[in-house]
Amino acid sequence: MRILEPYKDYFWEFYNPLPQKVKEKVDYVLQIVISVQRISTNFFKHLEDGIYEIRIEVGRNIYRIFCFFDDNKLVILLHGFQKKTQKTLRKEIEQAKRIRRMYYEDKESQNNK
Repeated sequence: MRILEPYKDYFWEFYNPLPQKVKEKVDYVLQIVISVQRISTNFFKHLEDGIYEIRIEVGRNIYRIFCFFDDNKLVILLHGFQKKTQKTLRKEIEQAKRIRRMYYEDKESQNNK
């Protein structure tokens, strides 16, 4: 079983305004991420440099939530967005990497206290 941990409010800023039907599907897919040993690439895919995307499809709408592992079992949820093209936007991946750097800087500062 994995632990999901949203970092700051990035995930909630994406999640909270979603329609209820989309939230239910996000919750369903996150439950799969938490509990399934080998997650299907339909729901979870490595992009690059340790950044993964959780993929959610509701009707014709596609949503992505970026995340990464910490301590081999913790999935840190970063930001999410509604995907409107086939290709994952470079700026979204770069934002995920930037947020991950901030996470590790915060973690390091907490460890040094």
